[in-house]
Parts: sequence; C-alpha cells; structure tokens
Amino acid sequence: MAFEKNVFVNGPFDNDFYPLLRPLLFTVIYLGLKPRIALEESDSGRLRIEKIIRLISESQFAIHDLSRIEAKSVGELYRLNMPFALGLDVGCRLFGGEQGKRKTCLVLEAGGHRYKAALSDLSGYDIASHSNEPAKVVAEVRNWLQNVCKLRAPGATSIWHAFNDFMADNFDDLSLKGFSAADIEALPVAALIECMESGVSTFVVH
Repeated sequence: MAFEKNVFVNGPFDNDFYPLLRPLLFTVIYLGLKPRIALEESDSGRLRIEKIIRLISESQFAIHDLSRIEAKSVGELYRLNMPFALGLDVGCRLFGGEQGKRKTCLVLEAGGHRYKAALSDLSGYDIASHSNEPAKVVAEVRNWLQNVCKLRAPGATSIWHAFNDFMADNFDDLSLKGFSAADIEALPVAALIECMESGVSTFVVH
C-alpha cells in the first residue's frame, strides 16, 4: 500500500467510540485514502506494539483521538494507549529519515483542553474538537485531509449524508445475506472497512 495514501487511525476502539470511528473511517475512504488501523488484521502471533509501529511507519498521515484518555471512576488510571501511539508517531516523524519528515497528524479531542492534564507537552499543538458528535468528526477529518492532501473534496455535510446513506444500504445488503441487526452492529472493523471500500464511490480528484 502506498505510503502517500495511508492514514493511521489511533483511538480507544471500544463500543462507546464506534459511533465516532465509523464516520471517521468512512470519511478517509470517501476521500480516496486508506485507513490503517490495528484492528484491520488479527494475528495472535504478532505483538500489538509491533503492529502499531509498522502501521505508523507505513502511513504518511495519522489521526489520533485522545477523547477517551480520562479515567471513568475514582482510582482508575488514565488510558495511555492513545497518547503512547501518538508519541510513536511523532518519534517516527522526527527520526524516520526523509520519509518520516513527510508525516503529519491530526489530534482530536472531545472538547476544551482536557488533554493538558495528562499530556502537557501537547500544549502549542493545534487540537481539533469533535464534541463527541459523529458529524463533527466528519467535518474535522474532511477539513484536515482537504488541507494536507490538497484535495478538491465535497463539503462535510455532503460526506455526512453519504455516510448515512452507506450505513442504511449496508444494513440492507447484510440483512439480505442473513446477518441479524446484532451481527451488523458488531461487525468487525476489518469487515466494515471492506464494505466501505467496496460500496463507496470516491468523488475526489487529487
């Protein structure tokens, strides 16, 4: 896969995050790029950190969502996997030779400056906020890719409508193949990406 087309996606990947992850992946694909995500393959024989490092090194672009780094209850620790992967990405950018210098990333948050409590070294970075709203995820990812990839992209509202159309059509298609509503809701990320790539027309001219 071409380095220039790959977008590494870093997030919590839990059930609460899936309503944001789905439109994020769709936007990347709709704009003619390839999302690379740790969940794209299942290999019990490969260390997860090795997989993440490989995906980062193969991707010119990266999206890091830090909206779930906070503890949910008293005494619970911060979730550090997402900022750790962000650090690996920044390190690859600084020490990855000429190709590494071409890397760039988007950092997403739910809102405000909560990340500073856990990762103060990010002060000075431009952080985009999605307020935990799927439509805003589409807008932030679309606007960033439009800028860094110099795309002639449709507007965020158009992409959001296309995402909802895809989800409805995909539900119908899978239902006809015998999938239950629960099966479709629990569709593995790799299978969802495959559905998006096969069922989404790309309207962007690079």
